[in-house]
Amino acid sequence: MQRRDFLTGASQLAALMAWQNLFAKPARTKATPAPAVASWTAPLDTFSLGVASGEPMPDGFVIWTRLAPKPLQADGGMPAQGVLVQWQVAADARFTQVVQQGEWVTDPARGHSVHVQLEGLAPGRPYHYRFATGGQDSPVGHSRTAPALDADPGTLRFALASCQHFEQGYFTAHREMAATELDFVLFMGDYIYGGPVHWRQQQRRHAVRVEEEYSLDLYRIHHASYKLDADLRACHAAHPWLMTWDDHEVRNDYDGDHDSEDGLSVQDFLKRRATAYQAYFEHLPISPKRAPVGPDAAFYTQYQWGKLAQLWLLDTRQWRAAQACEAGIHAPWHGRLLWQCTPTEAQERSMLGQTQERWLADTLASSTSAWRLIAQTTQLSPSGFGTPLGPLQYADGWDAFPAARERLMAAIAQPRVPDVVVLGGDVHRHVAANLRQRPGDASSPIIASEIVGSSVTSRGLSEVLNQWMRRSNPDILHSRSDQRGFAVIDINAKRLRCDFRATAHPVRPDASFHTQASFVIDRGVPGLRKLPG
Repeated sequence: MQRRDFLTGASQLAALMAWQNLFAKPARTKATPAPAVASWTAPLDTFSLGVASGEPMPDGFVIWTRLAPKPLQADGGMPAQGVLVQWQVAADARFTQVVQQGEWVTDPARGHSVHVQLEGLAPGRPYHYRFATGGQDSPVGHSRTAPALDADPGTLRFALASCQHFEQGYFTAHREMAATELDFVLFMGDYIYGGPVHWRQQQRRHAVRVEEEYSLDLYRIHHASYKLDADLRACHAAHPWLMTWDDHEVRNDYDGDHDSEDGLSVQDFLKRRATAYQAYFEHLPISPKRAPVGPDAAFYTQYQWGKLAQLWLLDTRQWRAAQACEAGIHAPWHGRLLWQCTPTEAQERSMLGQTQERWLADTLASSTSAWRLIAQTTQLSPSGFGTPLGPLQYADGWDAFPAARERLMAAIAQPRVPDVVVLGGDVHRHVAANLRQRPGDASSPIIASEIVGSSVTSRGLSEVLNQWMRRSNPDILHSRSDQRGFAVIDINAKRLRCDFRATAHPVRPDASFHTQASFVIDRGVPGLRKLPG
């Protein structure tokens, strides 16, 4: 692609003006205030981290890139001043029908990242986008807008994925998702991982491992090392993404403002969290409206897919209460499990925080969509291990927040909110489960369904432990932790279908995927049924 092909001439703009006015209003571009380099020549690999889009709305979406000709350097190989970036959005892959274009001045303080919030596009249709700076052009990305709020789109198809440990396997799942026809990718957290990996689990190495020093420089290099994976870049370029974070984007198993692993003070941990949140934002297609401010971010939100589906994207980390028991006989296996930990039963303990809990309950009750999808980061259904001396419960999940889980179930059951499906990740296994008003009580009615996607690469429980967990919790209809993968979810007005796509662990570069199991939820009938095969 030549530079002259990217910059549209005056005659072409005039010819396109009438067409553009039919579909779009002028873009609102918010450029950063950093002074721009007057003129510069961009190195060949300036767009080494690729392009991405996210957060599809009926009139637009976010397009992203980050300029980094030397991505494994702290500054990305970029100057200490802002540079001018041009962007274009077109109705076709050849950019003969440009519908919007504009400019963005990057900011070194934001890692020379670009986050353009597009508005004024036509609903329910595909678009292509690209960037250029200093004589270099980016790859072309593909995205789409959501249907109009009052439209009947007929179908919705998306992939559910999470937990992509770079060193524990290859991102072959992203290659398959990139080649699959999807409306979007729903990514449920653990986009990056730090910390040591046992040599037996290591399939490849990070360029830089974030372990002891949690600086912005190291977080940036760590994110960049993930983005250098060609399959991950391809999946970002192929589809818009909806995203939330879990713990590894900051620190394993952190709770709100509390880090149990390093024993930091609240003040010091919040500094670390602010650094991690900034690096996360810099590297992903997240709206500038949701950009973190220091250690805080209004990250939970909701999306609409016409009249067919409403999706709540939750944050289960930022306002989570600290772990109730952290040592001794009540917290075995290095605190990963809980046994007879009565402090977990406190009514005030929350996974979401009171404000997010109330918002979710209120918006669920007022929803008029055919399907209601609650996307949160872990497994909601009970997942402990039964023993003669009482259950061992997972310390980092909803089992450790029984009162909060009961409040969520009550929000669905009273008043009855129909056709609710809870989506999750984190636990590194494919799970299909029924959700009861009183979790774990066989006499309580089924009021919703749960689908949890396995990890892209991250190692799961042994199948011995997984089957023990499944036998201890009869509402779990399916659970496999020995394979990696993602879920493909197809929705129409009558039913929701989930296909668990899977491959052997560890994931190889040439891995092939198969359907591990398929489940259907019929509208108006809570609970899942397994399809034969």
